[in-house]
Amino acid sequence: MTTVGIIAPRAVAQIAQGHGVDYVEPTIVGNVVLIGEDGVLRLNPEFEGERYPSFAILLPGDVRVSDPTFDFERVRDYFTQVFAVLAGVAEPGAKIVFGSGGARRIPEGVDRDAAERRFAESLVEARDAAAVHGFRVMLEPLHQGETNLIHTLGEAAAFLDAHGIEEVPLVADLFHIEVEGESLSTVTEHIDRIGHAHIADAGRLWLGSGDGSWREFVATLRAAGFTGPVSLECNWGDDVQAEVAASIAALRELP
Repeated sequence: MTTVGIIAPRAVAQIAQGHGVDYVEPTIVGNVVLIGEDGVLRLNPEFEGERYPSFAILLPGDVRVSDPTFDFERVRDYFTQVFAVLAGVAEPGAKIVFGSGGARRIPEGVDRDAAERRFAESLVEARDAAAVHGFRVMLEPLHQGETNLIHTLGEAAAFLDAHGIEEVPLVADLFHIEVEGESLSTVTEHIDRIGHAHIADAGRLWLGSGDGSWREFVATLRAAGFTGPVSLECNWGDDVQAEVAASIAALRELP
């Protein structure tokens, strides 16, 4: 039976917990972690005393990790602060999803090679700052509508190899895989590098609402040897209670 998590606003996450979801994967920016007027990062009091195994949306858009003209000390300081804050609410070995398309978008007019080197440097900085607290940063490919750097599992693996970056697993997100038209065979090809998974039906809707390949996606992961959990990352409609319940049940029914 699949272990099921959910990425959702707090109110929806609480609904999911009422339907027996195994874990919540909260977003970091503007949710778990708040940025004060003084620029200091602080834990949102609503999360005090809680513990989570994974987190999403690591960076705000104004911390530009692929812009070689941006002050790298600000990048370094952000990672130092954010992981220290997360240490108060994270389970041991927590997964940190590095998606953050706006933050990693290469600005117009910037040399692409220099931008990619800066992103590689930023990714290593994030990996190492997270490791201080026992966390593991994972790189998520995002479709071209969200960013202009690293769109597929294949591109992510090639980027990590080209820059000699080790110990950064990949996140297989079905929504981005489908938007980019990436074959599920790529999941099998890179299964040894996949550390986490996100799922939704076509158009990022709730499971059972469309004709997406979510069943095939989970089957492909399992057949290739992935035994980890799968996080629902969906846009919910008018009947959130029913849609969340149906999505959790649908995943639980899969082998």
